[in-house]
Amino acid sequence: MTLAELAQRSGTPRSSALRLARSLVHVGALERLADGRYVVGLRLLETASLAPRGHGLRSVAMPCMEDLFHVTRQHVLLAVREQHEAVLVERLSALDASPVHYRVGGRLPLTSTGIGLVLLAFAPAAVQDHAITTYEPGEGHDDICTPADLRRTLAEVRRGDHAFGRQSHPWRLTTVAAPVRDGNDVVAALSVVAPSTGFADAGYGPAVRATALAISRRLEEDGRRARPDDAHNAR
Repeated sequence: MTLAELAQRSGTPRSSALRLARSLVHVGALERLADGRYVVGLRLLETASLAPRGHGLRSVAMPCMEDLFHVTRQHVLLAVREQHEAVLVERLSALDASPVHYRVGGRLPLTSTGIGLVLLAFAPAAVQDHAITTYEPGEGHDDICTPADLRRTLAEVRRGDHAFGRQSHPWRLTTVAAPVRDGNDVVAALSVVAPSTGFADAGYGPAVRATALAISRRLEEDGRRARPDDAHNAR
């Protein structure tokens, strides 16, 4: 962004925006291009990589995600819930996969993606109630048209331990997603997004569920290794 755009977006006077931008450039949080525009700096990437819900989860999940990617050759997504949105912490995509607007670090609505529906289905009741009461037609998948449809879908996700959805616009895509658990808690969701044609016969559903289970087991094993030996402490 230009300095004028930074000032407008932040709602601060141009002089204040300039002072803040210079400070952020000094610490590496922003970088200034030759044409005067500002972009995100590498220091923010370095800081973000320390977030345990992103980097720690990603390091555990990546080997399993790579296996799933090599099997499907489609979009493989991993996301966590942040309040009323899903935050994408990793994405693997084939060069010839269908176009999508997802990017690592981007935020996705919980009600319009398979990965979001899984996170929403296992979210606290207050989060679910907010999503249902504020839901508007056209926000979700093709078969979710009303708040009642969303409530029913979330119940089906919990019962089947996975989400399945289709969308016709802007592209005909189908997604299947499954929860990733750390013990009894759902901490993330994994999904595959692929063209609707041939999706049912590709075996994506079992592959996603098996991969999510494998990641959950790895998280549980890491947790056991990180906990002190109770028997040893008792002695």
